Amino acid sequence: MTKKYTSGEKLTGKVTGIQPYGAFVALDEQNQGLVHISEVTYGFVKDINDFISVGEEVEVQVLEVDEAAGKISLSIRALQDPPERNKEDSPRKSLQSRVDEEDSEGFNSLKEKLQGWIDRSAH
Repeated sequence: MTKKYTSGEKLTGKVTGIQPYGAFVALDEQNQGLVHISEVTYGFVKDINDFISVGEEVEVQVLEVDEAAGKISLSIRALQDPPERNKEDSPRKSLQSRVDEEDSEGFNSLKEKLQGWIDRSAH
């Protein structure tokens, strides 16, 4: 590596290649880094080609520099605002809202049967 890059540095680079696991980004004439597929954006990325393409200029942040191996880990996601998490979207909340008063009767019948099952298993 001729130029020294540091963790946390923000740069603009050009996508030079895309693989199923990530995208290679040229930072200058002699150095390139890898944006792992998990660092492209928030959420699940099935196909990186849906988010970036070869030749595109992208803003990246340096995550890690391994000078011995000559590798630079980059992130596009680190420069994005995380999505706001709506409390009503949580799985626990949605499950609770689906269990209404009529459904709770089913749970009560299990509660009543539980003691009978415990008694039978003890014999």
